[in-house]
Parts: sequence; structure tokens; C-alpha cells
Amino acid sequence: MTVERWERRTDVPLTLLALAFLVAYAWPVLDPGMDGNIRDALGVVSWSVWVAFAIDLGIRLLVARNRRRYALAHWYDVALVALPLLRPLRLLRLLALLRILDRVASGTLAGRVLVYVGGAAVLSVGLGALAALDAERNADGANITTFGDALWWATTTVTTVGYGDFFPVTLTGRLVAAILMLFGIGLVGSVTAAVASWILSRAGRAQIGH
Repeated sequence: MTVERWERRTDVPLTLLALAFLVAYAWPVLDPGMDGNIRDALGVVSWSVWVAFAIDLGIRLLVARNRRRYALAHWYDVALVALPLLRPLRLLRLLALLRILDRVASGTLAGRVLVYVGGAAVLSVGLGALAALDAERNADGANITTFGDALWWATTTVTTVGYGDFFPVTLTGRLVAAILMLFGIGLVGSVTAAVASWILSRAGRAQIGH
């Protein structure tokens, strides 16, 4: 079995597991007063998904022709499995969903960029807001204390606007902010490239028409 064949077989199950993990993580963050038994059950779901992702990565490394090269080329998958220590950063595992976006994207540059930008923007803003709220809500001097605050902060950070009305005060929150800033720079560059490609394509067709 090849890595590509294994990935095609596991795309849908891993996507469903990632969504289950999102529910298991987000529910306690959005409802801090939830029943302890439910919280424990969701914790089991979260760690079970982590085990599934670890097994998936192990199998891909096992069937890869060059394991070292595959691991280096897919360093983000290795990082996603190796980041269970800081709780808010566990949401980075959901970035594996971008692999699904790669398969549904159209063949043109503009089409692929559109799918990537749309998917990455929704993921980064939503997950960044959850991670920031989880890290900041109970910290001394925190100003990001509701999901609405966190969502606004994540949106302004990703779009590189950065009004400064909300900001993280914890180390974990600042790590989340740094990741969002990097995503924001990449998203802005991708949008610029997509618009430029579309303009050049239109200009080229116009010249051919004449």
C-alpha cells in the first residue's frame, strides 16, 4: 500500500474524528459550568482522537518509501501529534483538515487559492478564538473573557488590522497570537496572488480575443 492510497482511504474518517475533537474541545470552553461527567467523557474523546491521529501518522511513516524525507516534508503532521502539552495548542490538529481542502480544490491557481484562503480563514479565526478564550479567560488582567471578544480579536489579528482593543496576557495566548499573525500574513499574500493571477488571466484572454 502506498502513502497516497492510505491518505485517500483515511481522509473522510480523519475529518470526522477532527470534527469530533472540535466538539470535545469547544464545548467545555464555551460552557465552563458543564457537568463534570460530561467534561470527563469529552476528555476521553479528545485523547482518543489524538491516538487515532498518532496511529495514522505512524502508518504513513511505515509505508513511506523514505521515512525521513516524508517526516521532514510533513513536519506539520508530526507537530500536530507532538503538541498535546499546551491544551489550547491542541486545536492545531484541526489544521489537518487543510489536506482535505487540497483534494477538493480546483486545478487552477486562483481556484486553489480561493479554497485554501476560505478554509484557512474560517479555521484560523474560529480555532484561534477558542484557543485564546481557553488560555485567557481565567488569567489575571485578562481582557478576552467571552467568545465574542475572542472572535473579534482573532478576526482583527488574522486580517492584520490589530485594533489593540483586545490582547492576550498569557504566554499561551501570545503563542496563539503569533500563529494567527503568521497565518494572516500568508492569507493576505495568497489573496494578493490570486487577484493578480485573475487579472493577468483576464488580460491574456482579452488580448487573444482581439
